[in-house]
Amino acid sequence: MTLSTTAVVVCGYDALLPERGVAALVGDRQVALFRTFDGSVFALDNTDPVSGANVMSRGIVGSRGAVATVASPMFKQVYDLRTGVCLDDPSLSLKVYPVRVADGQVIVGE
Repeated sequence: MTLSTTAVVVCGYDALLPERGVAALVGDRQVALFRTFDGSVFALDNTDPVSGANVMSRGIVGSRGAVATVASPMFKQVYDLRTGVCLDDPSLSLKVYPVRVADGQVIVGE
């Protein structure tokens, strides 16, 4: 399932706290949104590929070298926030959604 090609305003940028995640319903998909300390915003599937639980927004945000990451709160696999690829097991990945900030609003979709 993919998101609609329509962009959706999800929340205000200031509602996203640095290094914390939030879940949002975009169309019929649960999306995990993350804001890093450098101000970047990322949007990925909220569903943990290993457990199937919708928990990625509760993951631990960090980094491996210069790569911004989120660790699953279930089994601790670490995913690249930019690509969604699991750094511990590249056969696992999270879908990444286009996200941008405009006029102080976080917009998911194209």
